[in-house]
Amino acid sequence: MKPDDPAIASAAPGVYAQLSDLIRLRAHARGFSFLPRQPLHSVLAGQHASRLRGRGLDFEEIRRYQVGDDIRQIDWKVTARTRKTHSRVYTEERERTTLLLVDQRISMFFGSVKNMKSVTAAQAAALGAWRVLAQKDRVGALVFNDSTIEEIRPRRSESTVLQIFHHIIQQNHALSVDSDARANPEMFNEVLRRADRLTKHDCLVCIISDGSGQNEETRHLLTRIAQHNDVLFAFVHDPLEAQLPSAGTLVFGDGQQQLEVNTNSRDLHDGFQADFAAQRAAGRKFLLQRETPVIPLSTAEDVSQQIRRQLGARIR
Repeated sequence: MKPDDPAIASAAPGVYAQLSDLIRLRAHARGFSFLPRQPLHSVLAGQHASRLRGRGLDFEEIRRYQVGDDIRQIDWKVTARTRKTHSRVYTEERERTTLLLVDQRISMFFGSVKNMKSVTAAQAAALGAWRVLAQKDRVGALVFNDSTIEEIRPRRSESTVLQIFHHIIQQNHALSVDSDARANPEMFNEVLRRADRLTKHDCLVCIISDGSGQNEETRHLLTRIAQHNDVLFAFVHDPLEAQLPSAGTLVFGDGQQQLEVNTNSRDLHDGFQADFAAQRAAGRKFLLQRETPVIPLSTAEDVSQQIRRQLGARIR
């Protein structure tokens, strides 16, 4: 199906992302921040190395001391020479590049409650892009599926944000259970390699994905990227991946193979839940050790509320 196919436009909400919805999310891109100062309850605050690094300071001018100036910024040489107290004035460096890694692989075309994981990822990317633009920073993206990586160079413009949305919608609408796409877990590492080449210093790399395909090389790549940049992982998941429902005999498929299981089995329930919890805990432990905050995003909840709850001010 093509992106403008009427069948997509009329699909049930949450199955496919819509450009109009991504644009409307601009009004919801508030109440959270990617800047260093964070509320105490934010996942970017705290003492576990999960705070994003601050940006540098640019020297602006030397002027007469004014009440309220930080005494640590007094320029004593100028003060001694002029016999009048002078302060050095700095402004926070305004430009910071954010690179969004947006996963639209076939593994993301899954959802059991509100959204497909691919739609949740698209909405999270939209909120992030609008917020970065509002902070007057540059935003770019690597939008990827199982065969393609679309690169949008970081710029500080609304047209760049819309270009990101265009590629997200294009890949999102190409997802289908009867498509020829085959799962390619290796693309996760490939997009990290591309990000490693693009981000040299002091960037924010925001990964929005279910993490399918992560392995030892993933850990090496993330470690290398995090040496000189900040990394934020938005882990997209569905409730059905964490806990199997009791629905009798069901047939599961990945487009290539099928498996029939009895979902009423208590042993299967316990093993399924324990396996998901163990994988999530191991991944979270690794990321936190590398100063990488993790934001879990459930497909069952509103994306903007989840992000504000974890990154920003409390919702009134």
